[in-house]
Amino acid sequence: MLHSYLKSNACAISLTANSAYLLLQCLERAQRLDDALLLFKELDPSSKSFRFCNGLLRGLFKLGRTDDALYVLDEMLERCSGFPPDGFTGEVVFEELAKRVGRGRSFADQEILGLVTKLCEHGVFPDAFKLTQIITRLCGNRKNDVAWELLHGVMRLGGAVAVEAVSCNALLAGLGRERDIQRMNKLMAEMEEMRIKPNAVTFGILVNHLCKARRIDEALEVFERLRGKGEGNRVGVEPDVILFNSLIDGLCKVGREEHGLSFLEEMKTKSKCRPNFVTYNCLIDGFCKAGNIGKARELFNQMIEEEVHPSVVTLNILVEGLCKHGKVHSAVEFFNEMKGKGLKGNAVTYTALISAFCGVNNIDKAMQYFDEMLSSGCTPNAVVYYSLISGLSIAGRMDDASAVVSKLKQAGFGLDINCYNVLISGFCKKNKPERIYEILKEMEEIGVKLDIVTYNTLVSYLGKIGDFATASKVMKRMIKEGHEPSVVTYGAIVHAYCLKENVDEAMEIFEEMCSRSKVPPNTVIYNILIDALCKNNDVERAVSLMNDMKIKGVPPNTTTYNAILKGVWDKKMLQQAFELMDRMIEDACHPDYITMEILTEWLTTVGEIEKLRCFVQGYPVSHPASSQTSICL
Repeated sequence: MLHSYLKSNACAISLTANSAYLLLQCLERAQRLDDALLLFKELDPSSKSFRFCNGLLRGLFKLGRTDDALYVLDEMLERCSGFPPDGFTGEVVFEELAKRVGRGRSFADQEILGLVTKLCEHGVFPDAFKLTQIITRLCGNRKNDVAWELLHGVMRLGGAVAVEAVSCNALLAGLGRERDIQRMNKLMAEMEEMRIKPNAVTFGILVNHLCKARRIDEALEVFERLRGKGEGNRVGVEPDVILFNSLIDGLCKVGREEHGLSFLEEMKTKSKCRPNFVTYNCLIDGFCKAGNIGKARELFNQMIEEEVHPSVVTLNILVEGLCKHGKVHSAVEFFNEMKGKGLKGNAVTYTALISAFCGVNNIDKAMQYFDEMLSSGCTPNAVVYYSLISGLSIAGRMDDASAVVSKLKQAGFGLDINCYNVLISGFCKKNKPERIYEILKEMEEIGVKLDIVTYNTLVSYLGKIGDFATASKVMKRMIKEGHEPSVVTYGAIVHAYCLKENVDEAMEIFEEMCSRSKVPPNTVIYNILIDALCKNNDVERAVSLMNDMKIKGVPPNTTTYNAILKGVWDKKMLQQAFELMDRMIEDACHPDYITMEILTEWLTTVGEIEKLRCFVQGYPVSHPASSQTSICL
C-alpha cells in the first residue's frame, strides 16, 4: 500500500482522505510511525482528515513521542486549518495531560496552559473528570499558580457550562494545603458569581483547611452559610459527617471542646447524618488534651452505648491521654479491658505505655510491655527504643540499655545525639571510661558531632575522677568546635575542683568566668565556692564572695546562707551570724530545716533563743537586745 502511495505521489496523484486514513492504519499496525509522520508532512492538506490527524496524534502519544504529537497538534490548531481539533482530539490531549503532568516527559507549565487555552478557543473543553485530574496533578506537584490560571482560563472561555464544582474542589484542596485562604475565599466568590453550585465537599474542604489554619470563627461562618443561616446566603447544602467532623476537630484543637460537643448533639437530634467513630475520636482527644479525662471516658462509654465501634485510634487516644496525665495504672486497666473485648493495641499503644513507665522510672514494667509488643507482632519504632535506652540509663542498668541499643541497630534505626548523651551519662555514673571511649569513637565514625550536653557531661565526669588535664583538653576542643562553655560547664569543673579540695584552682576558673568568659557565674557556682571556702575555714573570702554577689546582682538563696552560716558557726562569729540573719530576711530567703538546725543548736547554746524567735517571725536581730525583745513580744 505504501508502494502504491509512493507511485501515485510520483505521478502527482493525490490520495483521497479515506485512502490516507487506511494507509495510516496500516503503518500503525506495522509500527512504522516514522513513515506515518513523514506521510503527514508530505500529504496534501486536502487528503488530511479529522480521523487521520486524530489517529496519528493518538498513536504518537501512545508511544511517548510527545514532541512529534505536538507538531501534529500545532498544525491542527492553525487558524486556517482544514482539520481543526474536535472532541476526539480534546479527549486524546486532555487524557495525555492528565497522565503526564509531573511524570516522564512532562509538559512545561506554559505548554499546559497554551494547549488547554487553544483547544478551548476552538470550542473543545475538557470534561469535568479530565479537568479535575489535571488540576489535582498540578496541585500535587505544588503548581497551584498554574492550576489557578488553568481553571480560570477554562472558566473565562467556557463559563459555568465548562466547569463543575468537582474541578473547583480540586483547586480548593490544593490551595488549602498551602494555607492560601485568601484565594480559597476568592474562588468561592467566583463560583457563586458564575453560578457554579458548590456541594458538601466544597464546603468541607474550606471548613477543613480553615480549621487547620486555626481560623475557627471563619470556619463556623462558612458552616452557617452552607446551611443558609447567615446573611446574604443563597446556598443551602446539608452538611455531611465529614464536614461535622472537621469542624468538631478544629474546635477541639483550639480548646473549644464544649462547643464541639454541641455539634455532636446537633448531629444526633437535628442532622440527617449520624456521628461515627471519627466524631467521637476528635472529642475524646480534645477532652484528653484539656485534662478532662472524666469527660473523655464518659464520651467513650456513650460511644459504646450508641453502638459506634471504637477503633485502635480511640484506644490510643485514651491510653496516651491517661498516661500523659499521670494515670498510668488506669491506662493499663483500660488497655487490658479493650484487649479482652478483642481490640488489640498497635505500636502507638505500646509506645505510650512504655514511655509512660520509663517516665516514672518503672523500667521493669516498661520492659514487660516491650516484650509483649514484640510477641504481639508490633514493630517498635525509634521512640520506643529511645525511651527504653533513656530509662535504663537513668536507672543505671547499662547492660540492659546496651542490649536495647543492639536491638535498635538490628531494627535498622540509628542513635541520635540525645540517645548517645544519655548513654554517656549512664556510663559516667558507672565510671566505665572504656565504654565512654567506645561510644565517642562510634559517634566520630558515623559523623554524629558532640553537642554542649556531651561536652558538659564529659567535663563533669573528668573533674569528678580528678583528671583535670583531660577535662581542660575537652574544654579546649569544645571551644574549637564552636561550643562556648556554658554556666553548666564551668559549674561542673568548679564543683569537681572543690570536691578534690583544690579551692584555689576553682577560684581561678571563677576569676576566668568573671574576666574573660561571656558566661557570668550564677547562684549555683557562688554557692559551690562559698561552701568550699567555709569548709576550708576561709570564711572571710566566703563573705567577700557573698558581697560580690550583691554587687553583681546575683541573688543568693537559702543554700547560700546555710553554707555561710555553717562557716561563721564553726568560727564562732556570732555578730556576723546576726547580720547574715538580717540579710536573709531582706533577701526574702526563707529558712529551711538546715537553717533551723544550725541556728537552734548554736543560739540555744549561747543563750540567744529570743533572737531565733524574732528571726522566725521576720524581725531584724542584729540591733540591741532590749529593742529586739520588745518587738518580738
